[in-house]
Amino acid sequence: MKHRILTRLPLACTVAALSVTAHAAPPSNGPAPATVKPDTVLMQVMEAELTRAMSSLGSNATVPASSASVPASSASADKNTPQPRPYFVSYSVSDAENVSMSAQFGALSGENESHHRTADVQVRLGSEAEDNTHGTHRNSGLTSMPLPLTDDREALGRSLWFATNRGYGRALDSFLQVKTEQQVRAKEEDSSADFSKESPHTALVPIDARFTPESPLLTSKIQWQARLRELSGLFKQFPDIFYNNVGLQASNEVDYFVASDGTRVSTPNHVARLVIVGRTRAADGMDLYRVETFESDELGRLPDQNVLVAKTLAMCKNLEALRVAPVTEPFNGPAILSGRASAVFFHEVLGHRLEGQRQKGDEEGQTFTKLLNKPILPTFMSVADDPTVANFDGIALSGHYVYDDEGQKARRVDLIKDGVLETFLMSRLPIASFSASNGHGRAEAGHMPTGRQGNLIVTSSKTVPETELREMLKAEAKKQGKPYGLYFEDISSGFAVTSRRSPQAFSVIPLVVYRIFVDGRPDELVRGVSIVGTPQAALSRIVATSNKQDVFNGICGAESGNIPVSAVAPAMLVSEIETQRQAQGSARPPIVPPPTETARK
Repeated sequence: MKHRILTRLPLACTVAALSVTAHAAPPSNGPAPATVKPDTVLMQVMEAELTRAMSSLGSNATVPASSASVPASSASADKNTPQPRPYFVSYSVSDAENVSMSAQFGALSGENESHHRTADVQVRLGSEAEDNTHGTHRNSGLTSMPLPLTDDREALGRSLWFATNRGYGRALDSFLQVKTEQQVRAKEEDSSADFSKESPHTALVPIDARFTPESPLLTSKIQWQARLRELSGLFKQFPDIFYNNVGLQASNEVDYFVASDGTRVSTPNHVARLVIVGRTRAADGMDLYRVETFESDELGRLPDQNVLVAKTLAMCKNLEALRVAPVTEPFNGPAILSGRASAVFFHEVLGHRLEGQRQKGDEEGQTFTKLLNKPILPTFMSVADDPTVANFDGIALSGHYVYDDEGQKARRVDLIKDGVLETFLMSRLPIASFSASNGHGRAEAGHMPTGRQGNLIVTSSKTVPETELREMLKAEAKKQGKPYGLYFEDISSGFAVTSRRSPQAFSVIPLVVYRIFVDGRPDELVRGVSIVGTPQAALSRIVATSNKQDVFNGICGAESGNIPVSAVAPAMLVSEIETQRQAQGSARPPIVPPPTETARK
């Protein structure tokens, strides 16, 4: 399985996956938002339909015979044949309202307001030990469909009824296949159950008032339009930057979850994200881009305009410098990864391989499965995942949540202590030695939850100031007979391959890289670098870290969809890292210079 970090939610203009730099923000001075009763009509209808499904499905149940909604084998079943009752049913509804806008070269280029509701119905037949989601049939447990946007009880009920019946048909078909396959296949390596029994939770968190004409998301639109135009207009000063986009997205989302085991949860979520993108091209055809991302839980907590202007101008100047920077050659030697770069590195190289479902199944490479209670990092390093933390040093963390997407309470999980692997990130899918969730079952609407990262936090007991870390890099390079070491300041994105059918490798794409020379020459900006390697080798070569942690916020894509994540880590020195050259590209920079104000007049 390949897992990729996308570093933002979709904005009005789509761009490639980009790196994220989080920034502290001033406190909001606006009034506290109004709240509404969490026990909404939607929640009441969900509970009523759940009760009806559990009492009516199975035994004498009939399944709609629509080829568009259920498998043929289920639809054609004899009506008089007893059908199994579900042992578990859950309804999960995402109710989201969004405002987005974008600008380029000083003018608005897009604007949108949207409201959508998506229902995920999970139906499980059999028992926790073995059900219709077994093995490769995991997705058979989930059926998704849009819901009406208004609180019309009859319309909502009919939609949930249809989704439940369709889900039951799919589950029945898969359950029969699972039973057949178990008779002909070899014994599985991991024979743990398909679903864990958990204590039910009830938590109805007060919900902020929905979008109204007085909502801060809408009343500040004119102000933000002006701010986006100003920021995107700054790119007109730089004729070699042929593309830019400044995009803002703000959302209010409420996630509702009810299940037949008694769980009843509703939690609100608010996101405000500003993404500034610039792109240029070197004379040899290599495309180069930079990005700055600012994220918070409220529009009022995003940085003020002076900070945004300074960051945008600095990014533009760096892009101009990259155009004329030399292309680096493949390198194998010492390097420093900045805090942000280190955070992406740990997310990709380590975090994905500690997700519970990666330890189970015929397709997974299971890099660390057999290394439980054994050292996989230097003894001075520890790693935890703690989605209960909302902020780090004043920076909002994207991976924060109160309850996961299976209705389980978020909790801190100490994955690695003093270098020793202790546990994995668990959803309600058990694995050998771990039969319970630890609050990390996460999914985008329309996907089956799996164990995923939230806020991955890396700590170290062997820290030095960054200036000393730099001197240690020079000493290590000199020891290895290298004229320089590398410093990775900013990283764009990355992906990890965890399937056993492919090499257990990773790749991350740096955006800003410097050569640090051992003879004291000034640092040299270079371009065209890609970091590659294998996880166990890379993790074993960490020598020391800085005494300051930094934050990465982004959107991570995997089999359970795109979810917000964060990673917190210090800069680190590695004794050996391998790089290769990026694709060169063959397109020329723009032939005709851009129009100027004078030319247009």
